Amino acid sequence: MTDRAAAKTALRRELLDRRRLLSERDAREAAAVLAGHALELPELTGAGTVAAYVSIGREPGTRVLLDALHARGVRVLLPVLLPDNDLDWAAYEGEKGLVRAGRGLLEPAGPRLGVDAVREAGAVLLPGLAVDGHGMRLGRGGGSYDRVLARLESAGPSPSPRARVATAARLVVLLYENEVVAEVPAEPHDHPVHAVVTPGGVRRFG
Repeated sequence: MTDRAAAKTALRRELLDRRRLLSERDAREAAAVLAGHALELPELTGAGTVAAYVSIGREPGTRVLLDALHARGVRVLLPVLLPDNDLDWAAYEGEKGLVRAGRGLLEPAGPRLGVDAVREAGAVLLPGLAVDGHGMRLGRGGGSYDRVLARLESAGPSPSPRARVATAARLVVLLYENEVVAEVPAEPHDHPVHAVVTPGGVRRFG
């Protein structure tokens, strides 16, 4: 393990420990405020398709945001974890359309759209544990979103009529206020995000 990888592991452990101290009420209140800020983002108000995720545990909550986007008529894509840790995608059709999956995840029960479906999104909401002043995001270390971001960066336009050029997708991470840190120990495969949304508001990068 490299020094930077070891530093990432230590930072992940620290941040996850902090999240475990949050009460259910604090997490619920933060989720409502986060949704309010996120719904005002031009990246979301102007997107016909948004790739997102279903929060679990003490992750910054996305349920309110998912329902609000769905109610607006936005096509919301949610990840489906594959055996090799890559992500397939399926459309969100409301909370009743979610099913329990491995690792405590909730996934859409509808048709799988393929790993390249994320290229149709005008904005991608990413899970994370931290972001720094350069927009470098710290994930959980499973590598699933590294593949997604590499796919977005390298792919050309999708043949789907709803698709946009992959590199046009705006990357947004949802975090708690104390998870905007001085530095994320970035590695060559890491990708910066365009914005972070916290209960305190929105911060943009680059």
